[in-house]
Amino acid sequence: MLAKPAGGSCNLDCSYCFYTKKTALYPGPRRMTVAALERFVQAMIEATPTREVAFAWQGGEPTLMGIDFYARAVEFQQHYGPGRVITNALQTNGTLLDDDWGRFLARHKFLVGISIDGPREVHDDQRCDRRGLGSLDRVLQGLKVLQRHQVDYNVLTVVSALNAAYPEVVYRFLRKTGARHLQFIPLVERAVGDCDDIDALPDEARLTRRSVSAAAYGEFLCRVFDEWLKRDVGRVFVRDFEDMLNLWMGHPATVCVRSAECGRALAVEHNGDMYSCDHYVYRDHRIGNFWRDPIAVMVDGEPQRAFGRAKRETLPQKCRECRWLFACQGGCPKHRMARRATGERGLNHLCAGWQRFCEHADPTLRWMVGELRAGRPLVGRR
Repeated sequence: MLAKPAGGSCNLDCSYCFYTKKTALYPGPRRMTVAALERFVQAMIEATPTREVAFAWQGGEPTLMGIDFYARAVEFQQHYGPGRVITNALQTNGTLLDDDWGRFLARHKFLVGISIDGPREVHDDQRCDRRGLGSLDRVLQGLKVLQRHQVDYNVLTVVSALNAAYPEVVYRFLRKTGARHLQFIPLVERAVGDCDDIDALPDEARLTRRSVSAAAYGEFLCRVFDEWLKRDVGRVFVRDFEDMLNLWMGHPATVCVRSAECGRALAVEHNGDMYSCDHYVYRDHRIGNFWRDPIAVMVDGEPQRAFGRAKRETLPQKCRECRWLFACQGGCPKHRMARRATGERGLNHLCAGWQRFCEHADPTLRWMVGELRAGRPLVGRR
C-alpha cells in the first residue's frame, strides 16, 4: 500500500515526475489529516492477515508532512497493532532531511529510499527545484544524514535517455556515495501529458525525448551488470539483478513488473481515495475510499482482481512465445504501447532491451544458480 500523505505536492520540480501532475485531481490543500492518518493505520492493520504489517510512505514528497506526522503514525501503529510487527518505508528526494529526521528514522527503523540520478551533470539536469536550481548538493547532504545515523536506505535512480548513455559513470558515482542497495527505474513517458483517459494509449512515437529507448535501457543494464560482476557481487545489491537471480532459481518474482499479475500495490491519496496502482491514479481506476470501504474488500474485490488479471490476459502472442516470458511477464502494463511488425499491439516499449539483457546475463545467472545450490559463496569468485 503506497500512501501519499501529501498527495502530489513536492518541493522539487523534476522534469519527468508523473505524480506531481496528480495535483489537478485534488485542488486545494493536499495533506492527510491526523484523523485520516489514524483511520488509515487502523484500517491497514485490521485488513492485513499476516503478523507483519508494512506501511510505505511516498509522494510527491512525503517529508513535507514533517516529523510530527510520522511520529503520530508510529503512535497509532503501536496502539492498533500490539503484538504485530510494523515496518515503515519512506521514499524521499532527500533534500529536507536533517539530523532530527535522521534520529527519528533510525529510532523507528524506517527503511528510506532516496532518489539520485547520477553525477551532477545528470542529476541536476533532471531533478531541479522550483527555481530551476539543481538539487544534488542537498540530496547528498540528506544521504549523509542517513549514513551518519545508520538509517537503512536504498538509492533509486531513474534511467532516462540522458543518463542511460553513461552506465559505468552512473553506477560508479552511486557506489562512491556509499550506496549498497540500488534500484534502476526506466523512464517511459507519454508526450500527451497526464489525463484521465488512460485507455486512449498513444503510439510509441509519442514518447517524450527524455524517455529511454529499449536499446539504450538494455545496453545500460548489460554494462552495469558487467561492472557489478567485476567487484561488487555480494557487496552491492541491485534490485533488478537480485530479482532476476531469484527468478532463475525458480522462485516467484519479488517486483510487480516481473510478476504474471499485478494489482497488489495500491495507492492511497491524502483524503482516503484508493487507486489500483500509483501509475493508475485516474478516475476510472479509483476503487474506493478507506473512510467508507474496508481495505480488504477493495484489495480483494473483483474490480481490483480484474485489474491484476488483465496484465496476464492481455499479453500479446509474441510475449507468450518468448523464452524470457518467465523473467518479464510483459513488464508494466502502462508501458505496453509498442507494436510488432505484424501489427499486433500491446508490446512493452522496453521489450527489446529486456531481451538483450536476459540473453546477456543468462550464462552468468545460470552459473550463479549452480554455485548457490552447491552451497558455494559467490563473493569474490567472478
